[in-house]
Formats: sequence, structure tokens, C-alpha cells
Amino acid sequence: MQFVRDTRLIFGRYLRQTLRSKVAVVFGALQPLLYLLFFGPLLRNMTGVQGFGAGDAWQVLVPGILVQLSLFGAGFVGFGLIADLRAGVVERLRVTPVSRTALLLGRVLRDTAVLSVQAVMLLAAGLALGLRAPLAGMLAGLALVVLLAVSVASLSYVLAMATRTEDAFAPLLSTVTLPLMLLSGVLLPMTMAPGWLRAVSAFNPFRYVVDAVRAVFAGDWGGAAVVRGAAVTAVLLAVSVALGAHRFRRENA
Repeated sequence: MQFVRDTRLIFGRYLRQTLRSKVAVVFGALQPLLYLLFFGPLLRNMTGVQGFGAGDAWQVLVPGILVQLSLFGAGFVGFGLIADLRAGVVERLRVTPVSRTALLLGRVLRDTAVLSVQAVMLLAAGLALGLRAPLAGMLAGLALVVLLAVSVASLSYVLAMATRTEDAFAPLLSTVTLPLMLLSGVLLPMTMAPGWLRAVSAFNPFRYVVDAVRAVFAGDWGGAAVVRGAAVTAVLLAVSVALGAHRFRRENA
């Protein structure tokens, strides 16, 4: 199928580009790893506090940091597209017969492949620090994080094509991602927040993904949090990929 071949070609091109700088993959996971090392120990005495329950506090922090990695790691990929726009790479690809949707999906698959490696590294660090979670729960949580990364990367490319310069993209990205992170409860559960803050966070889709990943890490498969989180992830995935594909087709028409 032509579309699959085109996607594979674009994916391979950008993956080879990434592998030339393996350090970038490692340092991409450095910031969330620092949260585990320097913030995680503060939570060891939080067991039994509202939102932490009787389980391991690492079951609260590690899933949140994984979602944070997805939000920031995939959110910043738009900078690469802006560089390609400036260098004329997108303009040259426009005259090729490559599928316009494949131009998006090839990039997004590269981004999620890199983020998956970083997420596994982060999860391994969490296990070394004391995280205890069922294997099936960790795999399900990683799947949600990866799907979320596809959504965030697609939206990042949409914003990059809309702004087209780092000077406009950077402040817009910071303005969007910081409230999303703070209101999703990645560091501390939103159940600890005052009522007004919980009400505001209810409009943040990332909160439901965080809750779902924490639930599966705790082995709670049948709870409403998992259903809501999976549903929100599916909707975000469909909407963001559709928007990204539409923007790429219009950009490369």
C-alpha cells in the first residue's frame, strides 16, 4: 500500500536523523528523571494521605511523570518542523508524490518511538527507586502514554505550522502546556486540591489520562477512572490526528 510505504520512508528518514544524536534521546528523559530523584523522596511519608491511599507513593508519582514526559516531550517536536520549514525541507517534499498524511504520521511515529524509549528508561528508574506495580498495569499505562504522545505531537505540528517561527511557537507552547501540567495532577493528585481548583481541573483532559494510568498501575482495571481515561485518550487521538493530517494536506497542497 502506497500510504504505508510513504509513512515508513518518512519515519525512517527522521529516525535516522534522530539516531545521529543519541544523546538527545537520553537527555530528553533527564528532566522527568530529576523529578523522580529529587521530588519522589518527599512523597515517601505521604502514604495514607488523601489521594495516596494505602499504596506505594511511587504509584502516584511515576504515572504522573510519564504523562508529563508525553506532554513536554511530544509537545516540543514542533520546533523541528519549524526548522524544516525554514530550511525548505517541507517545500522540497511538496513536489514529491509522497502522501501528505504520511508526512505527518512518519514524523509522529518517530516522535513516539523516541518517547517510548524514554518512557521505558523512566519506568526502569522508578522500579529501581521502589515502584511496585503489576506488569500488565505498567504495559497498559505505557500504551496510554504513547497514544497521548501521538495526540500531543500532532497538535504540536499544527501549532508549528500556524506560527512558523520559534519566537511565536515557544511562548504559545509554554502558555498551553504549563497549565495543562499543573491542572492534571502529575505531581500531586488533584484530590488534594481545594474545591475550586478541582472544578477547574475537570476541564483538563490530561487529568483523566493521569488518573487512568495511576489506576492501572495500582491494578484497578474496573474503575471509572480507567474508562474515562481511555475514552479521553481515544477522542484526543482521533481529533488531533485528523487536525494534523488536514493541516499537512493543506500546507502541502
